[in-house]
Amino acid sequence: MACTDCMKASDFSIDKKGIKKRNWRTRIRYLLKITSSSKSMARRRSYRPTVDEVNQWAQSLDKLLSHKYGKAAFRIFLKSEFCEENIEFWTACEEFRTISSLEKLSSRARSIYEEFIQCDAPKEINLDYQTKDAIVQSLCLPSLTCFLLAQKKVFSLMENNSYPRFIHSELYKELCAIARGEGKYLKS
Repeated sequence: MACTDCMKASDFSIDKKGIKKRNWRTRIRYLLKITSSSKSMARRRSYRPTVDEVNQWAQSLDKLLSHKYGKAAFRIFLKSEFCEENIEFWTACEEFRTISSLEKLSSRARSIYEEFIQCDAPKEINLDYQTKDAIVQSLCLPSLTCFLLAQKKVFSLMENNSYPRFIHSELYKELCAIARGEGKYLKS
């Protein structure tokens, strides 16, 4: 990721492992700059969420995730809370259900299992034993719905925990201000 010219020393923080991470303001600024920088000034506004769209995000997690920028903003928020594996798993399951080839279905099911489900997976999500076991059993002959229960559980976890915090977060308030044209990070 480029955009180092718009970062300041205060845009970095050290997490528990000593890894530098950019803060959410920098991520949002970068997202808005990337999606509109190569477009003409007249068309730029259409590549940012409108006030109505940002307000709709507060109505439900479904509405938030159905919008390109809402989903990206929520991912940034989850990353700041060190739980972005939830949205990544949910997204992987959405994409998985669109696969039509049986060979690709089997391969992708195994990949999702190894990335998110198995013990000590790189992006292991929080699931109970019964759900994990049902997924393991379904890997022999995977179907489009083999991750559905796990996806619903992760969605519920996000809806009841992360989503309310997102709606009350400074990030969401800043996005509302940006949509109204008042955001201090709108111009950089």
